[in-house]
Amino acid sequence: MSKADDIRELMRTEGAAVAENTRGFNEGRYRSVAELEDYEDLKTEARAIKEDAIERLPELLEQLQESVAENGGTVYVADDAADANAYIREVVADRDADRVVKSKSMTSEEIEVNEALESDGVDVVETDLGEWVLQVADEAPSHIVAPAIHKSRESIADLFNEVFDPDEPLETAEELTHFAREKLGEQIVDSEVGITGANFLAADSGTMALVTSEGNARKTVAATDTQITVAGVEKVVPSVADFHPFVELIGRSGTGQDITSYVSLLTPPVETPVVDFSDDDTPLSEFDADRDFHLVLIDNGRMDMREDEHLEETLYCIRCSACANSCANFQSVGGHAFGGETYSGGIATGWEAGIEGLDTAAEFNDLCTGCSRCTTACPVKIDIPWINTVVRDRINRDGDAPAAWLVDGLTPDDEDEGAPLQKRFFGNFETMAKLGSATAPLSNWLADTQTARWLMDRTVGVDPRRDLPQFQRETFVEWFAARDSTISNPDRRAVLYPDVYTNHVQVDRGKAAVKVLEALGVDVVVPSVASSGRAPFSQGMIATAQDHAERVAEGLSPHVEAGRDVVVVEPSDHAMFCSEYEKLLDTATFETLAENSYEVMEYVYGLLEHGASADSLGRVETPEIAYHSHCQQRTLGLEAHTVAVLEECGYDVTTSEVECCGMAGSFGYKSDYYELSMDVGDRLREQFEAQDVRDRPVVASGTSCLEQIDALLERQPRHPIELLAP
Repeated sequence: MSKADDIRELMRTEGAAVAENTRGFNEGRYRSVAELEDYEDLKTEARAIKEDAIERLPELLEQLQESVAENGGTVYVADDAADANAYIREVVADRDADRVVKSKSMTSEEIEVNEALESDGVDVVETDLGEWVLQVADEAPSHIVAPAIHKSRESIADLFNEVFDPDEPLETAEELTHFAREKLGEQIVDSEVGITGANFLAADSGTMALVTSEGNARKTVAATDTQITVAGVEKVVPSVADFHPFVELIGRSGTGQDITSYVSLLTPPVETPVVDFSDDDTPLSEFDADRDFHLVLIDNGRMDMREDEHLEETLYCIRCSACANSCANFQSVGGHAFGGETYSGGIATGWEAGIEGLDTAAEFNDLCTGCSRCTTACPVKIDIPWINTVVRDRINRDGDAPAAWLVDGLTPDDEDEGAPLQKRFFGNFETMAKLGSATAPLSNWLADTQTARWLMDRTVGVDPRRDLPQFQRETFVEWFAARDSTISNPDRRAVLYPDVYTNHVQVDRGKAAVKVLEALGVDVVVPSVASSGRAPFSQGMIATAQDHAERVAEGLSPHVEAGRDVVVVEPSDHAMFCSEYEKLLDTATFETLAENSYEVMEYVYGLLEHGASADSLGRVETPEIAYHSHCQQRTLGLEAHTVAVLEECGYDVTTSEVECCGMAGSFGYKSDYYELSMDVGDRLREQFEAQDVRDRPVVASGTSCLEQIDALLERQPRHPIELLAP
């Protein structure tokens, strides 16, 4: 089955359930964090704790081992999955246990402990409802937090009715949950050994935090005489006090709960009086005095990740799933496509590359489009798109490390020559755009012939169903060079950056930007400058992107030094200047460019706020419009500027609630992902075809958004700057 076929099948069979649940979680996250006054402060605190903990990890691991030993427990640090499973099997064998009950643990999934114990004839029972459903169905989890998120209530009912043949068919969620509770309760009470994970471990006391949505973890601990806790070494933090920001953030980030249903702090082994879990107050369990506790800490590649400056951030992950829930592609296909052996979602690339290897990460890495929506969702501020880009770069180069682009003396062509043809095709779009404009309109006609479309599909995977960009013979830079500025006594001076699409394809928006800025008293120049490097960056061609970044900085520096503001029409290029260039340029150059760069509508907003008059702008002809903001524009917090400007100019604006149009630059052009791209876009189409919006002209800020909306709707969209041109 091809990648496109696999995605199509998953969208058909699992897409509806995944979409409903992930979007619900994501909307819940927005509501919950909005009520948290110190949300950003908590994220900063959580990030600082993880940075410190990973930096001091060897020291904290030694301290944790001493703490657990003082409490009467045992710590075993396992090199890999086989080592961990050998130890766990030995503990279970020593207890002569024929059944083990488990609470949800992604780390135990990672080492495949169930299979290891079952090979010894041990009955392993998952007590988390979602995990148990998948165990009954013999399926793998598709989500870090909600493992059975891809299954609907109806499909679970069908499964239970078929496997267990109850006296009365199960239908409602209440009936299914009650049935599972009875089944699992019996097996928990009869088990000798319980296995749990741990969300966090305090080095100074040996205390573990279990954060769950069900009470099964507590039951697993309380009902068994031997507890085995399996956790990655990255779960260690200095003290119990450090748990606070994580407990505040993990539920809100993952499922939109203000606090997860069960937060258990345990310092095992513990002696506890009778524990009651029955409905009739009958005691079900009592800890024995000789209770055993074994903490199995898993390395399995993590200490190597700690030494990798680009994968290290992965270890800050608290497994909340916010990156998955906020991802438009994940919302359509779920973790069975957007995931590896164990982990799913945006952060999965880092985990799978570090634990399983690049081959596993390569299977789903391209599903991350770098839209950056996960960066603001992540409660520990992990730069997930950067991790995905670095891994993509390594995949392109067959895993060379350290990355070649860190080594002096190599040219971009030397370093990126191993990238697949498709990636080099899209990554070098600037070259094609120059050729396309130089030979237009012949180039447009030729590219759209049946033979050319067939060749592009077969050689570089450009889907023939997607309309191609129409190159303009006169570029934006050429148009500007042939005219004279009308500003004699400017209030501001700006250099308008000619991104590839504005320069070669959507020239009208560039012309509109110049006219608007001049109407507001700005002296504008439009130099010939290299493309931002967004195209090669998105393909994992970091060396080429770095070369572009250096040439852009060199080209714009004289204008910045002369006191000009840098104004950018394309949001993804503005994001490069303000975010990604931090990885590609020296600190001083990056900070200078970032501090002096503005997205065009943000800049217009600032001009109006500082006294410029909207009366000099274009006349409003159709006041009611619909507006869709670009992903990276939202991440940078700039959507509101566009809406404010349009409203000040007399427009009644309905804004899109959909965060991603699905095009994502070259992603929507690729045959493997065309149908996924259109599925994501369908949410936007539905909103803009709603009864109260369908007659409104549509404006959108980004190139990808404009192209996708043009494919989705009969109304041709425009950039908002075009509405303002006098």
